[in-house]
Amino acid sequence: MLERLWYRKSGWRWLLAPFALLFAIISGTRRYAYRHGWRKGYSSSLPVIVVGNISVGGNGKTPVVVWLVDQLQARGYRPGVVSRGYGGKAPHYPYRLDKTSTTAQAGDEPVLIARRCGCPVVVAPKRADAVRLLEQSGEVDIIITDDGLQHYALARDIELVVVDGARRFGNACLLPMGPLREPVTRLKRVDAIICNGGEPGKGEYPMQLVADTPRRVRDDAPLVAPLSGPVDALAGIGHPPRFFATLEGLGYQLDQQAAYGDHHPFDRDELVGRFASKPLLMTEKDAVKCRPFALDNWWYLPVSAELPASLLDALLHKLGAKAKGATKAQD
Repeated sequence: MLERLWYRKSGWRWLLAPFALLFAIISGTRRYAYRHGWRKGYSSSLPVIVVGNISVGGNGKTPVVVWLVDQLQARGYRPGVVSRGYGGKAPHYPYRLDKTSTTAQAGDEPVLIARRCGCPVVVAPKRADAVRLLEQSGEVDIIITDDGLQHYALARDIELVVVDGARRFGNACLLPMGPLREPVTRLKRVDAIICNGGEPGKGEYPMQLVADTPRRVRDDAPLVAPLSGPVDALAGIGHPPRFFATLEGLGYQLDQQAAYGDHHPFDRDELVGRFASKPLLMTEKDAVKCRPFALDNWWYLPVSAELPASLLDALLHKLGAKAKGATKAQD
């Protein structure tokens, strides 16, 4: 219900204005305290890149993290990823993912990143704890944090913000009056703004999600022959209509379009009972949760972020400047 108020014109939102004002005071005071040194955040010995957003809901952060890891690895860096691990309950924290880690332990996005990138991934409610573990391992030379723009207890060197190009900032109000965690003016202090789809604003880097061949959920086998006839679609992400529109753009005829909430804990019996007759297409993020009970005709659509080379050049330039500054400090 709140989301309908956020992204449509509605006078009802003003009833939430007192709560939005309280949120602004609390979050603004906390941000000011870290910025001016009243509260100390953990400063890593390694460069830290935050990929986040200022609004709630899925904006495409995880594809950007995967893109960033791939690009850095291709240039000789050894990146590691830290995350809060939302939706998971690990046996201990900080928790480093391995091949047996499940979404129930680490959350869906960290499992997806670990599978796609093959890099060290650590989750912890206090991201500084995850960073310390990666520092001690000696396996990484740069750290990427999936989400956490508002987690000021961890200092960062580069901030990347992903914006939903279609929905933008809704009514541009703070929670719960609108979808924003921080005011739009916060964007003036980040290093780069990435626009996922839609028309980029001034100074924003355009991003497109490029679909690959569907893969079977239970074993990652690529689809050999195109799916014919109607198919069902499932999405438990921040903005399911984007996924359904992508499938339709690829020529799929959708029968059931099942939209679930972000990080939804799927029930095996419900899904098997509902999606047993026709092929089912889902996001890769959903697939990591459905793998243990997936049927043979369930498939996921891998997507990759396509970003301009100028963004990577700007990031590498800033990373180089930090490395030179660290060398001078040691001398």
